[in-house]
Parts: sequence; structure tokens; C-alpha cells
Amino acid sequence: MIQLKRTDATFEREPLGRPFGFKGGYLSEIWQSVVRLEDDQGTVGWGTGCQSVLWSEPRLFQRESEAGGNSEMFALTDQALTLARELTWESPIDLLAQLLPDMMRRAQSLTAMDDLRQTFLLNALVPIDLAAWMLYARRHGVDSFDAMVPEVYKPALSARHSKLASIPVSSWNMPVSELESMTRNEGVFMVKFKLGAPGDQKQMLERDKQRLGEVHRAVGDLPAEEATTGEFQYYLDLNGRYESKERVQRLLDHADSIGALEQILLLEEPFPESLLEDVSDLGVRVAADESAHSVRDVAERISLGYGAIALKPIAKTLSMTLEMALEAHKAGVACFCADLTVNPLLTDWNKCVAARLPAIPGLETGLIEVNGHQNYRDWARMQSYHPVPDAPWQQVREGCYHLGEAFYEKSGGVLEDSEHYLGLFPGLQEDGPE
Repeated sequence: MIQLKRTDATFEREPLGRPFGFKGGYLSEIWQSVVRLEDDQGTVGWGTGCQSVLWSEPRLFQRESEAGGNSEMFALTDQALTLARELTWESPIDLLAQLLPDMMRRAQSLTAMDDLRQTFLLNALVPIDLAAWMLYARRHGVDSFDAMVPEVYKPALSARHSKLASIPVSSWNMPVSELESMTRNEGVFMVKFKLGAPGDQKQMLERDKQRLGEVHRAVGDLPAEEATTGEFQYYLDLNGRYESKERVQRLLDHADSIGALEQILLLEEPFPESLLEDVSDLGVRVAADESAHSVRDVAERISLGYGAIALKPIAKTLSMTLEMALEAHKAGVACFCADLTVNPLLTDWNKCVAARLPAIPGLETGLIEVNGHQNYRDWARMQSYHPVPDAPWQQVREGCYHLGEAFYEKSGGVLEDSEHYLGLFPGLQEDGPE
């Protein structure tokens, strides 16, 4: 059993290059939380997280200032560390299971929201969970992602892709000219488009139809070698903004009328989380993201006809992700990894999972959404914080990350130490493993 004797947390504020718009709001910065754990044997693990109040609980984002919402999320991270010191655990999955009930009550009290979405809390727990996985690996003398993952979850992570399709994101305020330049000049063959435009339901639908038309005219004719159809692929994220299935169908009817329907690989989160509509007859593969907080949620969405689950070890914890991936695998439902505008190191945590997930039907390779390089003002500086900066698997060529054996041998560098991040805890680095 593992018992923690010391825990520490801090954060850095990273500005975005320009406001990033989705879910009816705009982010201007992202707080990078960092956690250090030390057990009673002197073993050290550390982890980072990227806070997104707008993504995980937009009601709170609208109610608070941007910094205020971030402060509440970081306060939960700090409170969870205090609780974690009182617990003993065998694995990070065990630790998370013990933390969740008490921390959910605390989160509801802190935010004064009895119906707070669990994703908000999971987002706060990511750095603790990743630090626990590193500590767990070191306690067991393993130095690879494959060896670290418990056997029960390995059937869901049975692939070993040599390439991952890198999917950038297009927010509402990205000029179409910039989107066209990005796709035509960088070999991108699939983009995640943020829809669910601001306004009432009627305005939203008309604006989304207009945006989809602009996008299709700009990039719809591009080729896609990694797609089975050879055509450019659309990943549409409706951000839970559509309040009826009929309105979603009208958007898809419009897509059909302009010749874009067959190129929609994924349609993500069409409805508010509480709207439990069967989507099996929409004619496209519908993906769950924010609405899937747990194994129970995954099973529920699958029963409603959802054909894909967006996994986010960088936003919902690796522990919860492994359980969700296994549930989807048992049901034969596809999974992929989506971003949270995370830092370069968390991007590689995401790759470690995405590289092992079977390909989504319609693609010849694995899939990962990545948009941090598009949005952070100082991405190059943040890249230098990575334990293996500028590794070949971090570069996109022809729309893909080319992983190679080095990626698997080094587990993307995620189990190694970062001088920068550990340097945020002065005087403690020497306590870690040699």
C-alpha cells in the first residue's frame, strides 16, 4: 500500500495568443497546475494539469471572473492533496475512487452548485492522478507506459500505431483564410470545427449553417490519404448547444445539401448533457465528450446510439480514462483522444493513450486532437519544459505525428523528470529518485 508523506502544488498562468471562443465564451489564459507527491519511502511522482473552467463547467465560467473560476478549480486540487495524505492506496485508480465522493461534496460546497458537473472536479484532479501514476510506476520499478498500465485495461489499448492523425481545432473566430492556409500548407486532412455559435437557437443554427458552408467551400475538396474515402474529413463539435434533435437534423440536412454530409467523420456533443436523445438514426457517428464523466455515463451514451467516446486523460484523469476505454471496448465502440488546449507534455500523455486505441472506422490510423500549438502565445517556450524537448514524435508531417520505436521506448517522455516543473518546488528536487 502507498502512503503519501508530503504533497505540494503550484500553478503558472499561460496566456493565449488570442481569445479562444467556444461554448458561448472566450478564454484568454490557461492555468497550468503542477503537483508533486512523495511517499513514505521517499519515492517522488509529479504531474501537470491544464485548467479549463469554460470546458468543464461553463455555467461557473459565466458566473465568475476567468481568474475566479480558475482559483476555485485550483483550490480543489489543493484540498484533494490534503485528503490524499490521509489515504492509503494500491494504484492510482484506487486513489481516485477514494477521492471522488468526498471531493465532489467539497466541490459542490465551494462552488455553491449542487449539480456541479463531475468533469470540473476531474479536471482539477488530473495533475494529482498523473503524479500518482508516475509514483506508482517508480514504486514498481517500471519505466514504460505499457508496463505501468494494469493488465485488465490492456485489451482496450491493443493497437500500436506508427502514425497519429493530428487534428487541429477551428474556433468561431478563426478566419477562414487562416483555416485554408493551415490545411493546404501543412497537409492537414481533418479539422475539429467548433459550432454551436452564440445566440438563441434560431440564430445559432443559421450561423452554424453559414460557417459550415464557408468551411466546405474552403477545404472540402482537399484529399485525405489516411481516410478510407480519400476525402477531407470534418469533426464537428456542437458543444452541447443544440436543444432538440430536430435542429441537429436540420444542420445535417444542410450539410447534405452542400455535399458535406459524407465527409463528417464525427459529430460531437450535440445536446445539453441532460437531454438523453437516441442518436442512432442521425446518419453520422456521434461522439460523447463532456457528457461522459464515468463508466456509467459511457454505458448510457452507448445505449443511446453514440458511436464514439472522446477520451481525455489530460482532462478527466488517466485513471478514469482507462476505465472508460475498457467499457467502450467491451461494447465495440470506437475511442479517440481529444485535447483541452494542453501543454506539450500533456499532449504526449494523450499520445500515449491515442497511439494504442484501435482506429476509428473511416481512418487508416490513430487520431488525436491537438490545438495547444495554435493557441498558446509562448508554445515554443513551453516546449522547452518537456523532458524530451523537440523529440521527432512531437513534429507533425503531412498531417500526422510519426511515432517510431523511440516514442514507445521512451513512453513519449511522460515518465521522466522536467527540470522546469520540478524547479517550481525549490529545495525539494533532490529528494526525488536519482
